[in-house]
Amino acid sequence: MGLARLAALHGVATVHSPGPDVSVPVPDETVVAVLAALGVDASTDDAVRSALAEAESAAESRLLPPTVVVWTTPAESDAAAAPPALPRALADLPPGTVLSVETEQGDTVEWPSLDARPTHAPESRSWPELPLGVHRIVAVAADGRTAGAVLVVAPREVPQPPPRTHGFLVQLYSLLSTRSWGMGDLGDLAEVATWSGRELGAGFVQINPLHAAVPGDPTDPSPYRPSSRRFPDPVHLRVEAVPEYAYVTGPGTAQLDGLLERAAALRAAVLEKDALIDRDAVWQLKREALGIVREIPLGPGRRAAYHHFLAEQGQALQDHATWCALAEVYGSEWHDWPRGLRDPRSAETSRARHELTDRVDFHRWLAWLTDEQLAAADRAARDAGMAVGIVHDLAVGVHPGGADAWAQRDAFAEGMSVGAPPDAFNAHGQDWGLPPWRPDVLAASGYAPYRGLLRGLLTHAGALRIDHVMGLFRLWWVPAGADPTRGTYVRYDAEAMLAVLVLEAHRAGAVVIGEDLGTVEPGVREALHRRGVLGTSVLWFERDWQGTGRPLAPESWREDCVATATTHDLPSTAARLTGEHVELRHRLGLLGRPLEQERREESAEVADWLATLTRLGLLPPDGGDEEERIRAFHRFLVRTPARMIGVWLPDAVGDRRPQNLPGTWDQYPNWRLPVADARGRPMTLEELAASPRLHGLMAVLRPSAVS
Repeated sequence: MGLARLAALHGVATVHSPGPDVSVPVPDETVVAVLAALGVDASTDDAVRSALAEAESAAESRLLPPTVVVWTTPAESDAAAAPPALPRALADLPPGTVLSVETEQGDTVEWPSLDARPTHAPESRSWPELPLGVHRIVAVAADGRTAGAVLVVAPREVPQPPPRTHGFLVQLYSLLSTRSWGMGDLGDLAEVATWSGRELGAGFVQINPLHAAVPGDPTDPSPYRPSSRRFPDPVHLRVEAVPEYAYVTGPGTAQLDGLLERAAALRAAVLEKDALIDRDAVWQLKREALGIVREIPLGPGRRAAYHHFLAEQGQALQDHATWCALAEVYGSEWHDWPRGLRDPRSAETSRARHELTDRVDFHRWLAWLTDEQLAAADRAARDAGMAVGIVHDLAVGVHPGGADAWAQRDAFAEGMSVGAPPDAFNAHGQDWGLPPWRPDVLAASGYAPYRGLLRGLLTHAGALRIDHVMGLFRLWWVPAGADPTRGTYVRYDAEAMLAVLVLEAHRAGAVVIGEDLGTVEPGVREALHRRGVLGTSVLWFERDWQGTGRPLAPESWREDCVATATTHDLPSTAARLTGEHVELRHRLGLLGRPLEQERREESAEVADWLATLTRLGLLPPDGGDEEERIRAFHRFLVRTPARMIGVWLPDAVGDRRPQNLPGTWDQYPNWRLPVADARGRPMTLEELAASPRLHGLMAVLRPSAVS
């Protein structure tokens, strides 16, 4: 009983519900391990009693929580301005408490003591108007107790997209043009945004995370297990677009020409010889080329812009660049570095940074160049008239050996990994190998790491997709060495996490999309909806689960979502129609049931959908060919009220291969395939833009095509 009470006070679950009316107790050893990762000793009965007494005493005497949230209507909003309600955390303060706020702008706001105790709900009391932002609030009680907290004043919801827009979903590395160096880059992103916006009327392009990867031999190609979520990977740079490239002369010109020839060979191998995308080979060439370009001095304006960028990014970039420089010397697993270098604030690290000044500056320079090209892609999308623009993606976590985990080591729970509990799709649960943020450290810092992360990602984004958005509410923690089934949920302050998200999205004018597929705790979608966060609805999962089990009628779909036929983790629509994804999983030994049973069930599901499309008049009675069927699925999406319709770019040309096959590592070339046509022949961006099949599908999404 004491352990359960202690766990509850720290947001650690002692039971979880994998399904309706099902409760599974969490092993005590898991609870003890998770509490230890939060800095709470629960290893013995005496330790539990001591920790419980301390926690209860702190809760009883506490005047303010670490973070207080106020939701308000921005002054520039068209909505009728109402005074913000007094948060319950403040309304419950003792009579006579005096409050003052120091705003992030440097102003101080004070108001009379909270003497009057209202007869109506305390949270309905209003208080002085404050600017949006992250402020500091101080409470002084009549008995002399004083407490300070972070005060987040946020608008009520994030910016919204237009009532209807459509666009492509694509993994950028897979989108090679005739100018790419063996993988898609930021130049290609600007091109696809300009082309699809101007020629196809697209309102957005959603891409994979561009986070910095952990260098390795080979580098993990997954964009969802990065070294840093805060800074992008320079492998995405278009080297020729760096302004100083044009000023290289003498021997450097010949060297660059040689590198261009090798880059062309890499590109040809992927496009013409069935080679996989090799990001390490691409980066080797780009790193060498960028080293040559760096020899060209920056002009006064460019140098001023660079210094401004460094000042703006501050310590976060300094730490990231330092990790990159140290990784070149000691390897990319910082836990194996000399002990003094494992601490980013140690004297040893300071000395090493000084000794590696040139390499540190090289990586800071790369971050600046990448930021410039991200800005250029963002401008291209907006200039093309896109209603939303580039949709960037935020992975759920980072690699434990990477830059973020090193630079913010105190903010991550040591010895823990994020995953998922057992469910209907995976009876063994999942361990993603990503250390979770500590909710207590986040709260105590005023969510500074989270705020910095969001601000960086949103700088050049029209929208942000958040992978596993349920993680703003709780995450499944798995102790090191434990089976994923023996993990437990740890809660975060969802109100504060959402407030920071809404505030930063508002400042950037960006839409927010939550990936809310799979098991979603009751109330989560409702909370996200209240804050204007869109969800993700995938056609194959939208069924009347509470009734007939048949495909959900298009008019019954939710409005606040991105609706799509498939995603990077699922079979392409062509593979669904042909059953090729079942055969692929069979060849790789991934089927959990006999092949014939899988074939029958998949065939029945496809037939059910085709019958639905025919009944709705979206497919001719004869069933049509594969292209017509794929168009019919997208006509169905157009019939829904979804505000954003995403077309998986490989679907537009009949690609059969998934970009990622969950449950595989080296058995399948995850994250290394170029977009290909129905025969498996890789296609360049130029060929995609000229594809009649692609244009036939995209015509379905034009407003004039709605029926």
